[in-house]
Amino acid sequence: MKNLEGKVIALASDHAGFAKKQVIKKFLSDNNIAFDDLGSYTDESVDYPVFAHKIGDAIESGKYEIGISFCGSGQGISIAANKHQGVRSAVCWSPEIAALARQHNNANICAVPGRFVSDEEAIAIVTTFLTTDFEGGRHARRVDLIPVK
Repeated sequence: MKNLEGKVIALASDHAGFAKKQVIKKFLSDNNIAFDDLGSYTDESVDYPVFAHKIGDAIESGKYEIGISFCGSGQGISIAANKHQGVRSAVCWSPEIAALARQHNNANICAVPGRFVSDEEAIAIVTTFLTTDFEGGRHARRVDLIPVK
């Protein structure tokens, strides 16, 4: 995939997103895309903020440029990750939303609603997110206004 050479994708999920994360891990592996799994590592009940903060810290620190997160609705893990400066997590339930999140918002985490998309839809969402570039221009001015100073 374009623009991914030399990049490692951060992955994180709670228990409700674990199965969908496994689908995406296989997809990434099959396409020789490097990733690090920051947990959770089973489908046993866990608290989504723990894993949202792991991926949020990883993006905020600059260790990773881009991440994919998973929870049941995508909402909780996205809300918690967005508490980190420099994180722009977007809940993406379709490839079109994933494209707009990258193009207009320069999103750096794609939050997948694991309970509401099929495996095929999740792959299409992640593929779109990873291959779409930020458009900049008028959108850059708006993205620059996001951080709380």
